[in-house]
Amino acid sequence: LQRDYRFERVWFWGCIQGLRGAYYIAEGLGPNRAAPRSRLYSLNCLDWSLLTPATKEMLALAEQLKGRFQGDPSFEYNLAEINAEAAARLTESGREPVIKEEARLIATIEQIDREVGIVPRGAFVKTPLGSVHENRHFEGLSLLEAKKLSSYFHFTEPVNLKNKTLLEKADLDPSTDFLDSLEHDIPRGSWSIQLEKGGTVVVLRSLLWLGLTFYHVPMTKQFGYVYFGTGEKNLDLPFML
Repeated sequence: LQRDYRFERVWFWGCIQGLRGAYYIAEGLGPNRAAPRSRLYSLNCLDWSLLTPATKEMLALAEQLKGRFQGDPSFEYNLAEINAEAAARLTESGREPVIKEEARLIATIEQIDREVGIVPRGAFVKTPLGSVHENRHFEGLSLLEAKKLSSYFHFTEPVNLKNKTLLEKADLDPSTDFLDSLEHDIPRGSWSIQLEKGGTVVVLRSLLWLGLTFYHVPMTKQFGYVYFGTGEKNLDLPFML
């Protein structure tokens, strides 16, 4: 994939389990890590198909869908049975009131990346021109820092950062602290931090998107996350905490 699509790097993103099959997902990255990523899926890990970018409409429609994925990209969900208003809007604009599973897959991957795709603090730097690159001076978090939720950032457009006061921003380094940290995630308690292998690996698991696991080896550049789940958000989490 790296050769065929001329990506700088390719990450294995994870797997979404359907009732009749599973979607294996990979992400292709260019020089600017903040740029929208190219996503590909496969049903057999041999033949890969490029997914189109997620649109706001796609994300809104996919949120209406509940239940398991089927495992068939051409499967169609009938919106009239799920949301009559959304179906009526589509019919008015001359389109069929259906949503394909491929569109749901695109929206779900985008949602997971936005809500629980995370990186350690300092792993990426933002240049004065606004592009984001891997930080060559990043040598990993210390064990003490690696145990704190505030040492991890959402790797997506920041939301809470804009609401911070000038006093709070004074302690931040604009080149590394340009993302939202996990400490203010809602609901509180949606992350579990565990030390494994005698404290040599820090593992974060999301309780909001069950199946998302992030790892970091303190004092090294090794980190990453992978998702193995059903592609369903745990909406009951606030009642479970």
